[in-house]
Amino acid sequence: MELRHLRYFDAVAETLHFTRAAERLHVTQSTLSHQIKQLEDELGTPLFDRSGRKVRLTEAGEILRSHMAPALGQIDRGLQALRRPADSITGRIRLGTTPSFNTRMVPQCVANLLNHYPTIQVTVEELSAGAITRRLGSGQLDLAVSYRPAEGSELWFEPLYNEELRLVVGRGHPLAKRRRVRMVELHAQRMVLLPATFQTRKLLDECFDQAGARPLVVAQLNSVAPMIELIRHTDLAGIITETAVPQSADIRVIPLEDPTPIRTPGMLWHKGATRSPVLKHFSEIIRRAAGTAA
Repeated sequence: MELRHLRYFDAVAETLHFTRAAERLHVTQSTLSHQIKQLEDELGTPLFDRSGRKVRLTEAGEILRSHMAPALGQIDRGLQALRRPADSITGRIRLGTTPSFNTRMVPQCVANLLNHYPTIQVTVEELSAGAITRRLGSGQLDLAVSYRPAEGSELWFEPLYNEELRLVVGRGHPLAKRRRVRMVELHAQRMVLLPATFQTRKLLDECFDQAGARPLVVAQLNSVAPMIELIRHTDLAGIITETAVPQSADIRVIPLEDPTPIRTPGMLWHKGATRSPVLKHFSEIIRRAAGTAA
């Protein structure tokens, strides 16, 4: 069965006249009749009653049309969207994200979207996971890149990948030349971390407890880029995902173990929200970027 068979069937079902349907489709009546016969043979049942002076839909034809018409409408709308010039598509996307994803991945995804849809407006808010959950729930955000919400949430969560958090230090730090560092070795280390309201910080605190380590947290910043700059110019250590750290000769990124902090970022949106085609396209851009980061 091919799409043209369904379009031919739809034209005859609407006009209930083979000659008029053939004229509408710009084909000969014999071609149209042959195509309808092929469709009926494939389905194993007649779709039209041709026994009288008028053409009528059979019960099978009625059932097929009731299910097929919405699908053809969707196909036509999709084809129209593809034919529209990208610079004629307008709209707004409100994205929430936690700090580490706003350093590289999210800006790259926004750039990709704007290159394709230059007239779309994008607002990105860098927030804690808790604030993202609240804003999605209240309709203040359309989409987010964050972490799994609490059970019972009205949000959908689509995991993207698993990532390790790693120790980040300046090149002059005592741990800078280590190949791996155990969490217990961070006991009493001077550190900069995200504030306690962030899910990542809660994960790290659990890892510290498990290892029996109590780091000396002398600075708490709610954005990753300033954390990296602070590490670059001080003796402080931080724990950040490697994908958020730019390559630099004066920064070292070292794997952690016993335990290794691992988190699973994903996309979130409200269960009752309607997602536009552009928002769905943006979601696919994020999935591709996450596949590269994994």
